[in-house]
Amino acid sequence: VQLQASGGGLVQVGGSLRLSCVASGFTSDYYTIGWFRQAPGKEREGISYIGESTKFYASSVKGRFTISRDNAKNTVYLQMTDVKPDDTAVYYCAARRGPRMIASSWRQEDRYEYWGQGTLVTVSS
Repeated sequence: VQLQASGGGLVQVGGSLRLSCVASGFTSDYYTIGWFRQAPGKEREGISYIGESTKFYASSVKGRFTISRDNAKNTVYLQMTDVKPDDTAVYYCAARRGPRMIASSWRQEDRYEYWGQGTLVTVSS
């Protein structure tokens, strides 16, 4: 299994950006994806998750970021809008086999089996 995150770049405050995570090697559509980010000097944090029919968001991005998936393309997207300087970070996607995770688990890194390489998002003011 491989995950390829892309779409990062430089964006101005208030702008938008869409990140993609392409998954390859899964034998079914039953896998869940989490998006994490690590800002300079900070620990990595979970910001969004998508399962078979559930989505979760961290409070820091709720209402501004939207997660979605296209199973035909084996791709999960993270649409970022109204970005802020605090959104500057390396963004990672991670995957776990199975249709879902419970709400208390999706932000735990050790729940995920596979990780992508990260894509850098820089928000300029």
